Amino acid sequence: MPMNNGDPYEILGIKRDASQKDIQAAYRRRAKKLHPDLNPGNKQAEQDFKDLSAAYEILRDEEKRSRFDRGEIDATGAQKPERRYYRDFADAGAGSAYENGAGFADFGADDIFAEFFSHRGRKGSRMRGTDVRYSMEIDFLEAVNGGTRQVTLSDGETLEIRIPPGARDGQTLRLRGKGGAGEGGAETGDALIELHVRPHPFYRREGDDIHLNLPISLAEAVLGGKVTVPTPAGPVMASVPENSSSGRRLRVKGKGVARRNGTRGDVYATLKIVLPERPDPELKAFMTNWSAGKRYNPRQGMGV
Repeated sequence: MPMNNGDPYEILGIKRDASQKDIQAAYRRRAKKLHPDLNPGNKQAEQDFKDLSAAYEILRDEEKRSRFDRGEIDATGAQKPERRYYRDFADAGAGSAYENGAGFADFGADDIFAEFFSHRGRKGSRMRGTDVRYSMEIDFLEAVNGGTRQVTLSDGETLEIRIPPGARDGQTLRLRGKGGAGEGGAETGDALIELHVRPHPFYRREGDDIHLNLPISLAEAVLGGKVTVPTPAGPVMASVPENSSSGRRLRVKGKGVARRNGTRGDVYATLKIVLPERPDPELKAFMTNWSAGKRYNPRQGMGV
C-alpha cells in the first residue's frame, strides 16, 4: 500500500509531539524494511523509501519542522505562497506606511516607469542574466560515490548533470549559461543546483570516512573469523579477532567516501554482538554451567 499521504508525521508513523530521538528511531526502523537494496525490483518499496526519506528530511531539521507545523512549507519543503490582498493595504488605517493623501502618488510612479524604460531603451545597455536556483535530493551513496542525474530546467530543457564524488549536503553545483538571459548581448546567468543528501539506514559520514555498526554472532565474537563488511565501494571481507567485545572497531582502508583525486576515505565498523532472536537451549545450558563466566564482572571498572 502506498505510504505517501503528504503528511510526514503519518509517513513516519509518529505523533506530532514526537521527540527528535523518536523521529530518528522511526526512520531507521522503517528504512531498514524499505531500503531499495533489500527490495530489488520493488518499485512500490522504492517510492515508499523516497517518501520516507523526504518526510525525515523535514522532521529531523527542527527549523523545517517548525515551519511545516506553522504551514509555511509543504511536505516537500517548498515555500507556500503567501496570500496578499488589496485590503491588506487598503485597511491599513491612519498613520500606516501606506496612508497618503495623494493615494499612490507618493510612490512617484511616473518617475519610476520613466527611469525604467529609459534604461531599457538606452543603447549599449548591458546586464548579465540572473542566476536561477534549484534544489535536488540525492541518495547517500550517490553523494559518496558520485554519479549522474537528469534535471529539467524551468525552460523545459533536460540536461544530464554529474554529481561529483564525495558531494556534501548543501553543496551547490553550477551550470554555466543555463540561467536567465542577459540584456543587450550580456552573458546568460547560471543555474545553481543545491544538493540535499538523504540519510542512510546504517552508514554515517564523518568527513571522508564512513562509520557503521556491524552485527556479529556470539560465536564470531568468541572464536573470531572472517565476516563480510558492507561498504560504499562494495562488500569486503574483514577479520574479527577472537575474544572481541561489542564496541571494538574494525578499519577497512580505502573503502569510504570517494575523492576527486581517485582515492577514498576509510570505513570503520563497530562490532555489536547480537544473540539469536529465539533463546538457544544449548547456549543457555552452557552459560548456566559456566562457572568462570559467573565470576567475571565486566562492570568492575565502574565501581559496581
